[in-house]
Amino acid sequence: MSSGKADALTPAQRAARLVELQEQIIDCRRCPRLVEWRERVAVEKRAAYRDDVYWGRPVPSFGDPLARLVIVGLAPAAHGANRTGRMFTGDRSGDWLFRALHRAGLANQPEAVSRADGLTLTNTWITATLHCAPPLNRPLPEERDACRDWLKLELDLLVPRMRCLVALGGIAWNQVFRTLAEQGWELPRKQPKFGHGAEVVIEVPKTIGRDDDNGSGSVQVTQPRHVTLLGSYHPSQQNTFTGRLTEEMFDAVWGRAAALARG
Repeated sequence: MSSGKADALTPAQRAARLVELQEQIIDCRRCPRLVEWRERVAVEKRAAYRDDVYWGRPVPSFGDPLARLVIVGLAPAAHGANRTGRMFTGDRSGDWLFRALHRAGLANQPEAVSRADGLTLTNTWITATLHCAPPLNRPLPEERDACRDWLKLELDLLVPRMRCLVALGGIAWNQVFRTLAEQGWELPRKQPKFGHGAEVVIEVPKTIGRDDDNGSGSVQVTQPRHVTLLGSYHPSQQNTFTGRLTEEMFDAVWGRAAALARG
């Protein structure tokens, strides 16, 4: 689906297409190595979760389909989202993320333990560079390339309302830039360096429409519109246990992201 086609849809139609897209993601078997690994982990399990029924499939994105804030993570954890079936749910990275989103007013509760725990996101959509758990948390370049097709389709549907993108980690930062470049966005000649709190303002191509103020339909852009890309260290244990990422640092990113989304 091209951006132009997505533009012609009403908000309700785009929301329905996002739901359909997640079903397609769940059925994906493009990468044999990832298929074998995610399914083996779901059978062998971790002792602490031996009574759980693992998801063991590609993990769909989730959140508010009319979101103005889009979060791009890395990949499902083998015993986190690959177990629960929801991004960032069931591991310590998710514990950090949802506490911070709750403090920023973007989530209705500070924890996520299962798909049925009542968590809802406000004006926020969560996706990732990879929808399958990779062995040793190290996807191959061709696996990242294959999964980037899903991110392109998601952004096509989300961009008319999107005001802010947050990339969690350098890999997500690079994948976002590659995705936007392949979609024809006018990007800085030299890609800005990733860092915690990095901020880049990117002009939305004129061919991409936007919703009108009351959300009833799509209208043509007549004035320049921008999306702001923010960088944040990933809330992995490697970063949080060492103090490289503190809650104060994380909160600063989400406070800025929430303000941009509201604006």
